[in-house]
Amino acid sequence: MSSPELRSRITDNIVYFARTLRKAGMPVGPASVVDAVAAVEVSGIESREDLYWTLHAVFIRKREHRVLFDEAFRIYWQNRGLIEKLLAVLSPVAPPRGAPEKPRAGQTRVSQAFEAAKERIAEETVPQIEIDAKFTVSGRELLQSKDFAQMTAAEIEEARQALRAMALPMDRIRLRRPAAAARGRVDPRRTLRASLRTGGGMIDLKFRKPAEKRPPLVVLCDISGSMSQYSRLLLHFLHAATAERRDVHTFLFGTRLTNVTRQLRMKDPDEALEACSDGVEDWSGGTRIASALRDFNLHWSRRVLSGKPTVLMITDGLERDTDEDLDREIDRLHRSCRRLVWLNPLLRFDGFEAKAKGIRAILPHVDEFRAAHSLDAVKDLVAALSSSGAPDPATDPRRWL
Repeated sequence: MSSPELRSRITDNIVYFARTLRKAGMPVGPASVVDAVAAVEVSGIESREDLYWTLHAVFIRKREHRVLFDEAFRIYWQNRGLIEKLLAVLSPVAPPRGAPEKPRAGQTRVSQAFEAAKERIAEETVPQIEIDAKFTVSGRELLQSKDFAQMTAAEIEEARQALRAMALPMDRIRLRRPAAAARGRVDPRRTLRASLRTGGGMIDLKFRKPAEKRPPLVVLCDISGSMSQYSRLLLHFLHAATAERRDVHTFLFGTRLTNVTRQLRMKDPDEALEACSDGVEDWSGGTRIASALRDFNLHWSRRVLSGKPTVLMITDGLERDTDEDLDREIDRLHRSCRRLVWLNPLLRFDGFEAKAKGIRAILPHVDEFRAAHSLDAVKDLVAALSSSGAPDPATDPRRWL
């Protein structure tokens, strides 16, 4: 190092970069920061790529962290002036520094104005609540690729906390086949089989008890134009649920049905949502609920509706198909599952009324009717699914008919 001051500046930049990774959700601790500073000092970096791989070797512990690291490195070190100064100091073969570059005309004033503008925007920006009800349904199909916005670390933590509450300790179903137990009723078959091993000279009693398990969870999520503003939040929640439970199956539908269960099983949320975006062609398009339910009942119901599952249907109910088709398909779905819960973001309005034909066709065939527009609504849903008690009268669909 040429001076303690330069070494301090390099250390500060690596520390700030590590803080950025930690805020993005990577497990970067003080020990990793110390190792990164030491590695940068020892390696003698000669290029931007050397700096990337040196920090990569220290901070990356799991494969799913590479996406966050690449994006953080690109954004944090995008100032080429900063990176070139660090490389000039760290490189053991770097040429001696010449005379400082003469400042360009107006550089200082423009920089100060830019910083003042950023501070003013930060002070004046306040959260705004936008209420936008889209009651139009488009019949034409918009085949396009949708890029999901990056979720914040706070949203990830909120989703994880909601998932930990979704343990379903009481909402369990009894299986037909009993399970082996240390105490309970005598199991004649296992007792006889165990006695044959000793020639019948000694009878070792075996016992059994009723077996229970959590019911599977099947999700049908509407991604049409009228639902696109809620899809990001709900898909993040579904990704967290799929990471913790293997018996979660997720389907997206607009004008066609798409199974995204495999994509949501990716560990990194950004990779999972990007894979969903690549696999879905009708994002923010029209809505054909009856057609999607017919496809699900015909091709997927036998595969994923075994074991008395709970089905979550996330849609606003704005349908363009005939009421007879929708009524028939939703009735078949209701009879194939143990519990059908409808999540509708339009319930966030105090003056909501079930006037649309699609909504009135679906309501008689669901067990619960809930809102789905915020993290609070998701937490209420988690609390309801975690309990096997009496349903909340406020969610009774009959009160809307």
